[in-house]
Formats: sequence, structure tokens, C-alpha cells
Amino acid sequence: MLTKTKKQKIIKEVQIHDTDTGSAEAQIAILSKRIEELTKHLKTHAKDNHSRRGLLQMVADRQTLLKYLQKKSSSRYDAVTKKLDLKRKTA
Repeated sequence: MLTKTKKQKIIKEVQIHDTDTGSAEAQIAILSKRIEELTKHLKTHAKDNHSRRGLLQMVADRQTLLKYLQKKSSSRYDAVTKKLDLKRKTA
């Protein structure tokens, strides 16, 4: 689970300006961290199907945000994928 301080630290790494908390980059970074933590959980609790469903929904949400960001600004998309070390989806 992400605490308030962890979330603030994640946002500071990718924020566009000082008061940025809800940009696509910030949301993608938070989702990526939550996905990472939930993946670790599912490795030890393989039969936790409720959490698996939540994980799949988070992955879909992150993919939607990435697609939006790629359409809106490819330079910001490239920056966030590089910063978060995400695999690029090839067309």
C-alpha cells in the first residue's frame, strides 16, 4: 500500500511544475508503483483472484493514460516511459 509520503515522493520525481499532483505523468507513476507492489503480493499469494482483477484494471488504466499522453505530447510520453523504465508499445 502506498503511504502519503511515498506517493508524494513518486509525484516529485515526475511532476511538471511545483503544484502538479494530477497530471497524466503523475497518475502513471503512481499506478506503476501500485502495480509493482501488487505484483509482488501476487507472487506470494497466487490464488488471490480479487487482487489479480484489481491489478488487471490498474494495468488497463495505465495503458489508457499512456495512450492519451502519446496522442497529446509524444515528447512527454517518451520522457515518462524512459523515467519509469516502461516498455514501449510498438505499433
